[in-house]
Amino acid sequence: MVASEIRALFAVASRPEVVSLAGGMPYVTALPLDLIGELIADLVARRGSTALQYGSGQGDPHLREQMCEVMRLEGIEADPSDVVVTVGSQQALDLITRIFIDPGDVVLAEGPSYVGALGTFTAYQADVVHVAMDDDGLNPAALAETIETLTRQGRRIKFLYTVPNFQNPAGVTLSVARRREVLDVCNRAGVLVIEDNPYGLLGFDGDPLRALRADDADGVIYLGSFSKTLAPGFRVGWALAPHAVRDKLVLAMESAVLSHSSFAQLAVGQYLATQPWREQIKSFRELYRERRDTMLSALEQLMPAGCSWTRPAGGFFVWLTLPEGLDSKAILPRAVAERVAFVPGTGFYADGQGAGHMRLSYCYPEPERIREGVRRLAGVIEQETLLHETFGTGTTPGRAGVHTPGPDLA
Repeated sequence: MVASEIRALFAVASRPEVVSLAGGMPYVTALPLDLIGELIADLVARRGSTALQYGSGQGDPHLREQMCEVMRLEGIEADPSDVVVTVGSQQALDLITRIFIDPGDVVLAEGPSYVGALGTFTAYQADVVHVAMDDDGLNPAALAETIETLTRQGRRIKFLYTVPNFQNPAGVTLSVARRREVLDVCNRAGVLVIEDNPYGLLGFDGDPLRALRADDADGVIYLGSFSKTLAPGFRVGWALAPHAVRDKLVLAMESAVLSHSSFAQLAVGQYLATQPWREQIKSFRELYRERRDTMLSALEQLMPAGCSWTRPAGGFFVWLTLPEGLDSKAILPRAVAERVAFVPGTGFYADGQGAGHMRLSYCYPEPERIREGVRRLAGVIEQETLLHETFGTGTTPGRAGVHTPGPDLA
């Protein structure tokens, strides 16, 4: 087990004088906290003896029905009996990896990929092999080529891990045309797909995209979470899995925690039953859209030449590419000294790539803080670029995992 690049930043990034563009913390202040407080008080008063007791290892049956209603927004028709409630989708990742991975097995993952998933795969001694992405998400041709190469080598591929919507960290989305191609490639090769979709309802343009699981009930395990659309403090997520996998997930869940928090499950269930949760998601979308626009505008106005970045259509993150020769991890101390924090790109690869990139988060800071943070960061990058051009300092970044066009091409 290794420390997370993001967790290591928390102590610094939480200082009030530092503008943190690092953590992907939802803006929970936008929730109707007074109503949620009343909801929880009512839950304890009316159902406290149930809410404070042990529960089922698979999760509350009514909440699982509500989870199916949420997934229906993405085209998924599911049976509640195939849903397993977990402690956030992160625990679902851990349980799936525990079930499938033996040391040395291969996990395919986008390059870059979610740092929490990489930490889990590494802890179970999986060999993570990254597959190239671009502005339209995971590249099906690169996926097929990678699978073919690994198969010729006699390597055992257990699953593909993908965040298809507003990907963490790159912010890109798997195009509609490519979704069927990715499923076809994996079906032909007999590779299971793990679809991690915490941001799917937080798109800024139109209706939610159709989930991969909606078109393949047998070859895809879908992971969902209320951490981004409600609040991460409840720690309620879920996995929708084929029957045989579901049974193993329940056993793994029971061995890990015996049962999930009944209190958290019933609180989320009561919120979904009594509050206009679709309208709340709409409010989150509008709030994050404003902050995304603020960040993109500031980047375009303030970043020095040689920088480029993705333009997310939803979610929390922008993936920035530095001028050639700069190393994001090496310049982080200078950035912190200038009171701005980001996550170096190396944290999102299992093989040392990503030095020439960084992840910027716009979900939590107020718009004026975002602009100030970008201003500070732009000054640091400009200084580092000048030093590199003058003295040749810095290290050559690893090859990019995502093609990130400049603002005039995105």
